[in-house]
Amino acid sequence: MVKIIAEIGINHNGSIEECKKMIMLAKVSGCDYAKIQKRNPDVCVPEHQKSVMRKTPWGEMTYLEYKYKLEFSEEQIKELCDFSKNIGIEFFASVWDLDSVVLMSKYTKIAKLGSASINDLELCRATRAAFDFVIISTGMSTEEEIEAAVEAAKPDVIMHTNSTYPCPSEDLNLRYIEYLKTKWGDKMEVGYSGHEYGLVTTYAAVAMGSTWVERHITLDRESWGSDQKASVEPDGLFKLVKGIRSIEKAIQFEPGPRKQFEGENLKKNSLRK
Repeated sequence: MVKIIAEIGINHNGSIEECKKMIMLAKVSGCDYAKIQKRNPDVCVPEHQKSVMRKTPWGEMTYLEYKYKLEFSEEQIKELCDFSKNIGIEFFASVWDLDSVVLMSKYTKIAKLGSASINDLELCRATRAAFDFVIISTGMSTEEEIEAAVEAAKPDVIMHTNSTYPCPSEDLNLRYIEYLKTKWGDKMEVGYSGHEYGLVTTYAAVAMGSTWVERHITLDRESWGSDQKASVEPDGLFKLVKGIRSIEKAIQFEPGPRKQFEGENLKKNSLRK
């Protein structure tokens, strides 16, 4: 069965209650996982960006202060993990730095390395050592960078991604999924993390053999944040899950001679001479 990740990311805007609403949305829509991003802003924000002023919903502040507004404390992470467990959905995070690896590994055994992080080979190795199950995305990367990340992280899932937010259809390059399956399919599962408008191309990724799917979710695309426009709203998430489950049924049989099904045999009896 295709595993579906509802990527909350930073669309919660630092609100644990909004995050819980999105975790619940992921659960009731039928997703398998709910995911956020976890980082230590002191480590992840470039020095030249830390003091840059930015207008935010909380007023004007430095970029570093803004990034801290989006982060949950360890106590809040534990609360979110407990909440997810209680409603029956697995919760995890994309880890952006070594501090986040240490923190998240206390509460979950699965982690993701996002496209922006896979060139950090120390982080790749630390993530592999700390977690039982590792996913990587391949956006914004050269083939050589991906090969190095695979060697360091030894992922269980490798995801095709285009890191444009939102990504135009002509840049999705979905047939790279076929390339990944040929190159790595005997060693790991191949998935798709989409940042496009709409659902149709994500359905296509499933039909092409992706066994993991990730899409950003939001309660409202008009909310504050850089990821909101490329995210799926609640009604779209229900459609996404339903569509993926239908595609799974439609492609369940291995290639081979044509099968005849009971329904069409009834029509055969009534229509053929």
